[in-house]
Amino acid sequence: MKKEVQQVINQKEEKKEVSEEEFYTILKLFAPGTNLRKALEGILNSGNGALIAIENEHLPSLIDGGFKINCKFSYQKLVEISKMDGAIVLSGDLRRIIFANVLLTPNSKIRTSETGTRHKAAERTAKQISGLTIAISERKKEIMLFYKNKKYKLKDSEDIIRKASDYIQVLERQRQLFDYNLENLNRMELKNYVNLNNAIKTIQRGKVIQKISEELSRYILELGDEGKLLKIRLKEILLNVEEEANLVIKDYSNIEYKIAISLLDELSYEELLDKDRIVKILGHENIRKIMHIAGWRILSKTSLSEPEIADLIKESGNFETIHLSDIAKEFESLSKDRFSLLKVELERLKLGI
Repeated sequence: MKKEVQQVINQKEEKKEVSEEEFYTILKLFAPGTNLRKALEGILNSGNGALIAIENEHLPSLIDGGFKINCKFSYQKLVEISKMDGAIVLSGDLRRIIFANVLLTPNSKIRTSETGTRHKAAERTAKQISGLTIAISERKKEIMLFYKNKKYKLKDSEDIIRKASDYIQVLERQRQLFDYNLENLNRMELKNYVNLNNAIKTIQRGKVIQKISEELSRYILELGDEGKLLKIRLKEILLNVEEEANLVIKDYSNIEYKIAISLLDELSYEELLDKDRIVKILGHENIRKIMHIAGWRILSKTSLSEPEIADLIKESGNFETIHLSDIAKEFESLSKDRFSLLKVELERLKLGI
């Protein structure tokens, strides 16, 4: 009966999903320069392998044999202890080495995609205890993290920096294209010429930038302090991209724009380049359809508050009506002076002031 209950528990643990935010928190523990990262690289460079488990309330039942050390953690001590055959257990706060030369006994029925004995034990243990284990392979020269049902190969710092720099270059080019398409969209809309094709080009670049930046963020996080300059540059590149792209979607979507944003965020790189797919997500029949827009994005560049923009759009119906209305025309939501200021601000936007 106990075994059956344990199997049910194991299956539930195995199905737990790990959020990106949760996994980023784990990756921070292994940033270059930290004592833990130094120790893992020291083990690898010494030509040894290792199986390390981080203690939690579920781990003790899986520990068999070995001996208790309970000493203060240092990367030198961890490297030396790794010369033994068994697994090593670190405290949950990573400040102490608790056990050495132990045998981990996870449920053998837990599925694993690994082949080596050490890596199988690491993956099964991580799933069963819903925690963190580390497997270091002297043969493959790699460090694998297993956290709950997720696994991740730690990359060499120099390799991460090189790849991150490549991502930055791609992002800079995509940002140039995004700004170009956005400026073109500004000119067209301020002339009351609405073009769905221009809007889609802007949305595509904006969403591609967001997708690339998500991948780059993981590299930067894994770099720790060494990634500070890359983090600053990424922040500069991303400035206002998501906000502008989402406002374009809000203006050009025929369905609830939050639903459209959610659907677009799920697209792959290849799918984002498919204009017809984006047209359908936005709720249009084809890319040549003539339409009016509310004008949220352009109006957000004025001194109007969001409630004022909402009221103005509700009263006018579309951006063209707002833009072409005579100053003398009074809207219930705006005084004549406020509407006059709005006209001046729109003219300045049109002139690029």
